[in-house]
Amino acid sequence: MPPTGIPQFQRLFRAAASLNVDKDDLKRYDDFVDGKIHDLLLIGQAHARSNGRDVIQPHDLPVTKGLQESIHEFRKLDEEVELQSLLERLARHPPFDLAVADETEEGLPDIAGGLTVALARAFKLIDSKVKNPHTEHWERVARVFDLLL
Repeated sequence: MPPTGIPQFQRLFRAAASLNVDKDDLKRYDDFVDGKIHDLLLIGQAHARSNGRDVIQPHDLPVTKGLQESIHEFRKLDEEVELQSLLERLARHPPFDLAVADETEEGLPDIAGGLTVALARAFKLIDSKVKNPHTEHWERVARVFDLLL
């Protein structure tokens, strides 16, 4: 991850939930977003297969109402934060058995952004006084997302 990504990452967390994160949090963040994107695509692959298709379309991804709202919030923040190139790098995924439609691939940065907004706000839900998430916060939030996504 180039160093220019760190200030962008920090600004997004501040804008989304008034959190201070540092470069040590970047690896956890990267792993979180990559893992959730992979999970969404894995379920999307199952949906595409069950519908007799060999391509994962955007509607195959299990994007919940809450995640959709976080994506909208991210789009509002993105104008100020300009995270698109960072999120494009984070939205890379391992190959799947089925092809991923171009439209689905193009939507992954917005999904990664929505996950980021939801992640930042989840820290505040778990501990309303948190200013700088520690390992225990990251672990709790990750467990909640694992239950839901």
